[in-house]
Amino acid sequence: MAGKGRGRASFNLRNRLILVGGALGLCSIALVGRALDLQVISNDFYRQQGDARSLREIPIPTSRGMITDRNGEPLAVSTPVESIWANPQELLKNPGRIPQLAKALGVSPDALTRKLGQRADKEFVYLKRRINPDEAKRILAYKVPGVFSQREFRRFYPQGEAMAHILGFTNIDDRGQEGLELAFDDWLRGKAGAKRVIRDGAGRIVESVDLVTPAEPGRDLTLTIDRRIQYLASRELRATLERTGASSGSVVVLDIASGEVLAMANLPTYNPNALGLGNPDTHRNRAVTDVIEPGSTMKPLTVAAALEAGVITPHSTFDTNPGWMPNGRFRTTDHHNYGVLDTTGVITKSSNVGVSKIVARVPSQEYYEFLKRFGYGHKTESGFPGESSGVLAPPARWSGTTKQTMSYGYGLSATPLQIAQAYAALGNGGKLIAPTFVKGERHEPSQVLDPAIAGTIMRMMQTVTEPGGTATQAAILGYHVAGKTGTARKFNETGGYSRRYVSFFAGVVPVHNPRFSMVVVVNDPDPAKGYYGGFVSGPVFKNVMEGALRLMDVAPDDIDTWLAAQAEAEAKRVKANGGKPTGAVLPAATQASLPVSTGVVASPGGAR
Repeated sequence: MAGKGRGRASFNLRNRLILVGGALGLCSIALVGRALDLQVISNDFYRQQGDARSLREIPIPTSRGMITDRNGEPLAVSTPVESIWANPQELLKNPGRIPQLAKALGVSPDALTRKLGQRADKEFVYLKRRINPDEAKRILAYKVPGVFSQREFRRFYPQGEAMAHILGFTNIDDRGQEGLELAFDDWLRGKAGAKRVIRDGAGRIVESVDLVTPAEPGRDLTLTIDRRIQYLASRELRATLERTGASSGSVVVLDIASGEVLAMANLPTYNPNALGLGNPDTHRNRAVTDVIEPGSTMKPLTVAAALEAGVITPHSTFDTNPGWMPNGRFRTTDHHNYGVLDTTGVITKSSNVGVSKIVARVPSQEYYEFLKRFGYGHKTESGFPGESSGVLAPPARWSGTTKQTMSYGYGLSATPLQIAQAYAALGNGGKLIAPTFVKGERHEPSQVLDPAIAGTIMRMMQTVTEPGGTATQAAILGYHVAGKTGTARKFNETGGYSRRYVSFFAGVVPVHNPRFSMVVVVNDPDPAKGYYGGFVSGPVFKNVMEGALRLMDVAPDDIDTWLAAQAEAEAKRVKANGGKPTGAVLPAATQASLPVSTGVVASPGGAR
């Protein structure tokens, strides 16, 4: 009993309390030290881990630069849209909401589930891109976990089909894919910015932390295109294809003095605002990518080459009897037997025989170099993507009949833009200027022909649109028109020529102080409806140029003819009115273009 008492007496409560308190104190110090180490001394790692779960760097979208025509009219603009995206990891945790989301997106639940499953290890996937902001709000209103939206921009083309081949289009990421959108993509695109934000557990942005890189908007681009002339060209080309049953066509209008492309229309075309509905074959710009044998549009150049070589004069004569001549195993024939023609008559009547006799006098190398100077066989340097250089073989590759057939447009090929450039050089006193699509951009002219010879060729081509010529339907009342028709047969599958045609008209107006060069190409018109260039393409030239001359306020250079036509029309009105003056007031659209002494207010443009 005594031993048990001594054991209890040896228990020291004070010492035990000190021991327990010391142990707790040491633990507290260790915890405080660890917290200090984590939060103050060695916090980088854990801060990075926390940021990785809440801090995000997101892009700041920027708008693409606007494209306008020469007068500031918008041709391509970027509009803000929304794109719906999701975090698959979060969305797949709520499979019951997927059918509702699929219905809002307009897709099947199975397709949406499959798409999310394929990206189950990702944190980002687009569900629907570049939609109307109102539609995006409707989708987000369902508050499906893991579904968000972000701002983007979509390209819109106010002129639609009429301007499609010039402008091209952009892809889903707003990058240029065709046309000038592609050629000037770096200029137009701009640079997206970036900022850091903090997201909450639901993925919502709760705070913007830092601007990493400011967004740089794209730069605007002003084109040489005139929206009004482009519309005229597109309208008249469409009407001609319907009238003639042709399969396709192109129109090019150049400003002669500057090389500016004022219009470039192609058919068939497409709607760049609804690319998913178009045939990809319609996307190419035929005026710069497709090559054709230029037919009789080569004859003025052949005559110019002969005049330059000094082997003929404007008064030289050529016997075209009996309307054909040998050409190897074949014949070179005229539409009629024109008998003896002078140099001008060869162009007026578009005589294949006459121009063949002319080119025979020109040395082959000189003829080849002459055509090269006028832009045949190489690109125009317009900068348009996919431009073709055409085909102009050197004399070493010519056969015995090549030069003869080249004189009237076979055995070489060119784009409509190359033909328009060559005719612009004739109207520009022999100065060749590379075409441009950008307003304010000027290429240095190159003197490719003596101005006197260029003027002589212009006067010869003027007879083509006058009575007795092959293109009277291209004549414009009040203006002298210099031009040339062309009707080229197309290749067939066996390598020969078929009974299918390409119809041309290339012209310059006015002859005195030329302003515009224009080429019309109509491919595969129905022979039963007419296929000659003067009939098919001449009216397109007339109708487009009438409008362009008025729009650009170009002064008439054939006032006497215009006044005579107005007097005749007034006489008919007086007669129909019982001999009383009608008091008709003529349009004043080009009053400034007419000489003050005439006292007449009028707008040239009636049929001739």
